[in-house]
Amino acid sequence: MIRFDYQRPDDVASATRAAHVGAAPLPEVRFLAGGTNLIDLIKENVERPTTVIDINRLPLAQISALPDGGLRLGALVSNADTADHAEVKARYPLLASAILAGASPQLRNAATNGGNLNQRTRCYYFYDTATPCNKREPGAGCGAIGGVNRIHAILGASSDCIATHPSDMCVALAALDAVVNVSGPDGERQIPFADYHRLPGNEPWRDNHLQQGELVTSIDLPPGDFSGHYTYLKLRERLSYAFALVSVAVALKIEDGKLLDVRIALGGVAHKPWRVAAAEALLNGQAASPELFQQAAARMLDGAVGQGANDFKIELARRAIARALAQAVAATPQSQSDKRIA
Repeated sequence: MIRFDYQRPDDVASATRAAHVGAAPLPEVRFLAGGTNLIDLIKENVERPTTVIDINRLPLAQISALPDGGLRLGALVSNADTADHAEVKARYPLLASAILAGASPQLRNAATNGGNLNQRTRCYYFYDTATPCNKREPGAGCGAIGGVNRIHAILGASSDCIATHPSDMCVALAALDAVVNVSGPDGERQIPFADYHRLPGNEPWRDNHLQQGELVTSIDLPPGDFSGHYTYLKLRERLSYAFALVSVAVALKIEDGKLLDVRIALGGVAHKPWRVAAAEALLNGQAASPELFQQAAARMLDGAVGQGANDFKIELARRAIARALAQAVAATPQSQSDKRIA
C-alpha cells in the first residue's frame, strides 16, 4: 500500500480545511468513513491519495426530523441503521428496501450514507490497472467499449466511458427527490439529487458535481408518504451480494383509480440513477394498465444503446419497469429477504 498523510479532525470545518493548502485544494485528498470502497481502491492501486482524512469523529451520525416534515439522514449514519430507522421504514420504505437489496449485512453495517453516494464504479477495467480506463487514467481509452461489457451502460454513455453507477440506495434517493447537503471551504450548499451525479461525457473521471475538498454532510428526504405504493426491483446475476444488471425504484400515489405523483428511477443502466420526466408524466393522471406501463418503459429507454454483450439489458429493463410498476400499483413491493421475483 502507498504511503499517505493521515488526519482525523473533530469538526466539519477542520475536515474541509485539511483538504486545502491555503486557497488551493489538494488534488489527491480522500475522505474516509466506512472505507468499504476506498480501502479496496487503495489496495488495488486505483486510488493513490497523498492525504486521507478520517471523518468518523465528525457529528454527522444522526437521523433527525426537518421542520417541513422531511427527514435528514446524517452522512455518517450506516446504511444498516438507516434501513432500520423507524421513520425511514414507516415513511420511506422504498429507501429501506433499496438499501437492503445491496451488499451484505456486514458491509451495510460499515458503509455510510455519504460513502454510498460517492462509491465508484465496479467496471472491471476501472479496477484492473493493466487495462485502459479513461475514468482511472484520463486519455487512456475505454477498454469496455468492444471488450467485456455485460454489466455496462445502455443509457447516457459516451465514447469515453460506458461504466455504471453501482448504488442501490441512490436509485431510491433519486426517485424520492432527495437533496444532498455539502460543506466546503466556500461554505455550505444544497444539491438536488438529480444534479448530484454526472454522466461521463468527455470527463468520465468526474463522478459527481462536488468541488474538490467538499464533504457530504447529510441527505434530506422531502416530506411525503409513498408507503402505500412502492417497490424496489433488482435484477442481478445471482440472488445475493451482486450489483444490479437492472434495478427499478417506483413510488406513486393512487386516488380514485388514477396514478398520481409517479416516480420511476433506474439503476445499473447508466453513469448515474436514471429518471425520465416524460415517462412519469405519461402515467400521471391515468388509470393503470399493462399497455400504459409498456409505453412508459419505452419512454424511459428512449435512446438506449447496447454494446454487444449487454444488448439484453434493453429488453430486461423494459420488462423490469413494467413489472415494478405493476408491483407498486398492487401494493406488493418486492421482498428483499425472499428474493424470488414477485
